[in-house]
Amino acid sequence: MLRVSKLTDYATVVMTVLAEAGSDVLSAQVLAERARLEIPTVSKLLKQLVHAGLVESFRGVNGGYRIARSPELISVAEIVVAMEGPIGMTECSVTSGLCGHEHHCGVRGNWQRINQAIAEALASVTLADMTKPPGPKRPVPTPLRVALA
Repeated sequence: MLRVSKLTDYATVVMTVLAEAGSDVLSAQVLAERARLEIPTVSKLLKQLVHAGLVESFRGVNGGYRIARSPELISVAEIVVAMEGPIGMTECSVTSGLCGHEHHCGVRGNWQRINQAIAEALASVTLADMTKPPGPKRPVPTPLRVALA
């Protein structure tokens, strides 16, 4: 099963709270309350999000955090990369030279194609999109079935 970690999921929640706050600076405590997460978790997330340049931090009495760019300019892919590193289905789809079978592997190129498709899908969804209610469900394609005679 493909899934992002809980921390990445929580980071997306915190980022949507910051997106909805606009240019307001929010304390970690307020962010934790609005996101309904524990403060140690939010503090850990904020450290990584600040390091990635997605969130700005301010010190002092009125210090706190705010989103670094407009939500329309931040993709879900950026949040995933900030929390988990490069997007990759397999090690060899991100970095070459890690597998002894790489030079004679028949599927590496296809894993790279799949990896690219997932990265593009995540990049196509912005943080602004994540703040909106989900649209109607798209139907899942039905597999083709061939009748045997």
